[in-house]
Amino acid sequence: MAGVTVQRPMVRIAGSDRNDGFDTLVAEEPLEIRIGGEPVAVTMRTPGNDFELAAGFLLTEGVVERGDQIVEMRYCTGDEPQQYNQLTVTLSADAPGMVASGFRNFTTTSSCGLCGKASIDDVRRRASYDVAADGVRISAEKLRSLPGALRDSQQVFDRTGGLHAAGLFDANGSLVCLREDIGRHNAFDKVIGWAATHGRLPLSGHVLLASGRASFELVQKALLAGAPVLAAVSAPSSLAVELAEESGMTLVAFLRDDTMNVYAGAERVID
Repeated sequence: MAGVTVQRPMVRIAGSDRNDGFDTLVAEEPLEIRIGGEPVAVTMRTPGNDFELAAGFLLTEGVVERGDQIVEMRYCTGDEPQQYNQLTVTLSADAPGMVASGFRNFTTTSSCGLCGKASIDDVRRRASYDVAADGVRISAEKLRSLPGALRDSQQVFDRTGGLHAAGLFDANGSLVCLREDIGRHNAFDKVIGWAATHGRLPLSGHVLLASGRASFELVQKALLAGAPVLAAVSAPSSLAVELAEESGMTLVAFLRDDTMNVYAGAERVID
C-alpha cells in the first residue's frame, strides 16, 4: 500500500538563496469502492484507514444503516499496480443497498438538479437518529480547547502541512478518535467508519470537530452518524446552517482562540 507521505525533490528559493532539497508531501491516491464487484464510487484520499473510509462513506450515503450490515471488506489484490486502490465490500441481505438508498455517485453529482430544500429533505428522510432529542451539554471552555487538542494530535500534518482532520470528542473534551486525510469529507468518513465498525453509533453525547469549513456535506454526515454537535474552526455554509437548524443539531463555527459563533442549537453550549 502507498504510504501516507512521500518525498519529492524541490528547489527552495528564499530571497537570493537557491537550494536543492527534498520535501515531505501528503500522499494522494484514488480509492475505488466496489459492492459485489461492481464499482460504485471513486474518492481521492490519503492511503490509510481505508476500511473505515469505505464504511463511513457507505453509511453516510445510506447504502448501509449499521456497521454490522458490512459483512466483509477486502482489497482487490492481484498483480496490477493499483491493487490497494480498489476495495470490494460485501453487504448483508438486510442492507438497503444502492437502489434502496437512492445512491447515485454523490462524489461527482451531489446536487445536480436539486434545490437546497430538496437536499435537506433527502438527508432527513435517511437519518436514523434523532439528534434533537440528545440532551448533551458542553461548556464553552471545553469547546475552545478542542482545536488545540486536535492540532496537537495531527502527526502527519506536522510533517506535511497538507491534511484535514476530523476529531471525535466526548462532552468532557477528551479525544476519542482522530483521522487525517487530504479530503475533509474523507476524514469525517474515516471517523464515522471507525465508530460504525466498533459498535459506537449513534454518536450520542459527542462532538465532531472539523479542521476546516462546515459544509452541508459535513453536517449531513454528522447527522447520519447521530452526532448532536458539530464544530469547525472555519466558516459554515448557508445550507449547512439550515440543515443543522432543521435537524436540531448544534453547529459551532469560527472556533478559534477565545471566540466562536454558534449558528444553531446554542442551548447546548453552556458557560
